[in-house]
Amino acid sequence: MTAADLLAAAAEPVAQAVARRIPGAVLGVVTAGGDRAAAAFGLAQREPLPAPMTRGTWFDLASLTKVLFTLPAIMRLAQQGRIRLDDPLTAAIPDLRQYDTQAAERRLTFRQCLAHATHLPAVEPLYTYGQDPATLRAFVLQRVWQPGPPVYSDINFILLGIAIERLTGALVNAQPVPAGFSWRPDPQVTAATEHCTWRGRVMRGEVHDENAYALGGAAGHAGLFGTIDGVLDAALEWLRNAEPWMDEARARHSATRALGWQAKHPDWPGGDLCSDETIGHTGFTGNGLWIDPVRGVSWALLTNRVHPTRHADTGIVALRREVGDRVSEAAS
Repeated sequence: MTAADLLAAAAEPVAQAVARRIPGAVLGVVTAGGDRAAAAFGLAQREPLPAPMTRGTWFDLASLTKVLFTLPAIMRLAQQGRIRLDDPLTAAIPDLRQYDTQAAERRLTFRQCLAHATHLPAVEPLYTYGQDPATLRAFVLQRVWQPGPPVYSDINFILLGIAIERLTGALVNAQPVPAGFSWRPDPQVTAATEHCTWRGRVMRGEVHDENAYALGGAAGHAGLFGTIDGVLDAALEWLRNAEPWMDEARARHSATRALGWQAKHPDWPGGDLCSDETIGHTGFTGNGLWIDPVRGVSWALLTNRVHPTRHADTGIVALRREVGDRVSEAAS
């Protein structure tokens, strides 16, 4: 089965979704052998003026930043011996909760943050406290976070992003990224996201996530942009287990999580028909990437489902699952 065949098997629901509710999408498939195919649907922008979607369109990858930038950066730092995954974050951020040496945050480890196994909340509207990036970083580090059960948390990865900045001496938005990824894409070839009521404009070529924007345009949880081919390049590295730390990263740490990635579980976004070893992740703006090492196939669905507003039912949850099932069935 070629990548083109796999793409054809999953294209129909994407085309239907674009015709009905989602402005545009790019669907891509890559196999472990390097065969790939991609197709573009609909519009990269509806408002204020229409712009066509193409295979080369850049997307705000939102939370895919967590697994395509932050996770690899932390794992490479560990491989280099700069940190150990079971070290506390204070190994890189000694001033974390510096006014309370017994604070729970000072005991959090890199591994716990990667696996979303902390007491930190899912999200906090940091941008409402101001827009000075240095002050907001200090706020994140000194805030007394209320304890709660482990949840998928942006705060975990904001802290990891700060750790990367401390260890490398460069802000997240100045970190090198491979071809096909960027922190500052050309707006004219980027898919539009939301008409942001806070910023008073349609976001195109600048990060949709308010907290990442207020933290300087990118942070450990969001801010990376990419094309379908950039995302498929990264997926191929995972399919080929190209780096020695990838086995450790994909191992389950809970019923639903590996390090960074979601692990297959009932009703997850990757569908029911992929192998149990499949990992994946989604992004709020409408993106998703799944990697099935058993079948040797990965698929990515990039959309601008929040354009022009997040407050609409675009059917993205069901669409992701149907695409995943169609690819997996065709690859079986």
